[in-house]
Amino acid sequence: MGRETARGGAGPGRGGSERSGHQEDGSAAVGTPAPLTLLIADDHPVVRDGLRGMFAADPGFRVVGEAAGGREAVDRTLALDPDVVLMDLRMPEGGGVAAIAALRARGARARVLVLTTYDSDADTLPAIEAGATGYLLKDAPREELFAAVRATAAGRSVLAPAVASRLVSSLRAPAAEEAPPRTALSAREREVLALVARGTPNREIARVLFLSEATVKTHLTHLYAKLGATDRAAAVARGYERGILGTGRAGT
Repeated sequence: MGRETARGGAGPGRGGSERSGHQEDGSAAVGTPAPLTLLIADDHPVVRDGLRGMFAADPGFRVVGEAAGGREAVDRTLALDPDVVLMDLRMPEGGGVAAIAALRARGARARVLVLTTYDSDADTLPAIEAGATGYLLKDAPREELFAAVRATAAGRSVLAPAVASRLVSSLRAPAAEEAPPRTALSAREREVLALVARGTPNREIARVLFLSEATVKTHLTHLYAKLGATDRAAAVARGYERGILGTGRAGT
């Protein structure tokens, strides 16, 4: 199944980079942003075809490959080096969560946006903890999906509203009661985490909170350590788990 598009091959680098070349009329195209390169991992051919057609209509994206199972998703991601992998969860050959964990273990550059129909606790947290940058449901509108892919490529966490809501309602109270005092966040760290949960990049967090980007990164490092998280998406998930996000009080 997983096949390259006619243009195939790995992209020119992380999305947002500049590329040079020539347009069809021969004029220079220097400074044109390179399209974000995508790999679609889903075991349903109709879903892959639909997503490929959707992204093909926007010059800001280029689908470089497809996969129909977890193992194939890992192999093709490592071979094609896309900016973003759109990863379904329930697939043959190990499934999405195992594929995400394998990509992280093997140092893949690609970031993963889970795109699935499942929003249960059993699906959401394992995917985020395995290393997914974002989690979106398949019924998301086209523009929301495009925005989520761009945010994921930039390393910003993306959580579907329904997923965030489930995390709050089902995990917040018990986890908040069990969390040890050593994980308490400072008021500033909670402000940073709240902005991270909205997908705000470091530069904008710095502007909103009147901080330097270096200070924002320091706060992120500290809150990662306190929450036992390794990236922005995992920190957001832990924040919902422990009652830090979605409430107006201090978290524990």
